[in-house]
Amino acid sequence: MPDNSQIIRKSFGLKEQVRPALEANYHSSLVDRIKSEGYRLERGRLTIYLAEEFGFCYGVDRAIDYAYETKAKFPDKNIYLTNEIIHNPQVNAKLRELGVQFLSGPYSSGKTLQHVEEGDVVIIPAFGTTITELDELQRRGAILVDTTCGSVMSVWKRVESYAREGFTSIIHGKYDHEETCATSSRAMQYPGGKYLIVRDKSQAKMVCDYIEGRGNRESFIREFQNAVSAGFDLDADLGRIGCANQTTMLSSESLEIANMLQESLGKRYGVEELPKRFRHFDTICSATQDRQDAVLKLARRQAVDIMIVVGGYNSSNTGHLVEISLEFCPAFHIRDAECIISKNKIRHKKVFNSEIIETDNWLPEGPVKIGVTAGASTPNRVIEEVIERILKIA
Repeated sequence: MPDNSQIIRKSFGLKEQVRPALEANYHSSLVDRIKSEGYRLERGRLTIYLAEEFGFCYGVDRAIDYAYETKAKFPDKNIYLTNEIIHNPQVNAKLRELGVQFLSGPYSSGKTLQHVEEGDVVIIPAFGTTITELDELQRRGAILVDTTCGSVMSVWKRVESYAREGFTSIIHGKYDHEETCATSSRAMQYPGGKYLIVRDKSQAKMVCDYIEGRGNRESFIREFQNAVSAGFDLDADLGRIGCANQTTMLSSESLEIANMLQESLGKRYGVEELPKRFRHFDTICSATQDRQDAVLKLARRQAVDIMIVVGGYNSSNTGHLVEISLEFCPAFHIRDAECIISKNKIRHKKVFNSEIIETDNWLPEGPVKIGVTAGASTPNRVIEEVIERILKIA
């Protein structure tokens, strides 16, 4: 089948038409008011502080706008999403209510890529998609609405440049995250392209040990079996490295990992060889960095007693906001207002793993300062519901 697809990467010009639905679903007058009053709300014994940067970023706003515009533009066509458009349950549920069918992931409609026919509309989410999936959709003649975030595409360009120049891309990210899957696939477009995905500093140290001649081949292969390109040669493919990262990772850790790898290459080959063997560009997106900086600022300046972090449980950037908060105070990653069961019990995601737990006596007695922030995929409406729930149960 010839490539009859269209790839649309801009608005259909229907912003005003879909604005009422977007505002009804995602806007919050309460959040706007708190922001206008210095990001502070005082009610009885509670003082709630909002971080100065939180919630929807530009890329998420754009992706949701395009999805709603797509439905308005093609009301009678089959409209599919390759996966979650962003990591937020409320947003994905709303799109499913509109009749958008998910081809994979937790909101799957039962349809798959094989059900897509010529002329069907397929939305590519903010995370992007793999080269293999993109090629198949084009082959099927779908109309593609590409909402991939610009920050993600910037990382792709780096990985592609590394592959062209014969460097292995070492990507700081989660190997099964949609964005990292899409990013790593870009390295495979070129002959000899290679990638290795490291989750954290612990895994990065294993890579460094091997570069310096101290690693164990069997342990290495076992640890990275799901996070490495096919045919990876440990001895040949770790000699020239280009660093990249999933845009939502903890920025300080990404920098530390890059420095660790650079140091190990210098020890193995000599510092004078580094220009030929090491590449690094900071590819953390600015919105992620802004939200991380805002949490640090809030925790340090206001000395909050607890931090509430609102976002999807599979949201990487939300999880990292929890990690930062925990350096200063108890912090709870909740999905929505229903997680606040009472003033004595809260349901939340445990940090560093996927377990959902309940914690008793989470809200202290007496005057309490509560910090509130949210991941880049969290609507202001959900944040409002969380704040109202806290005020109600206190």
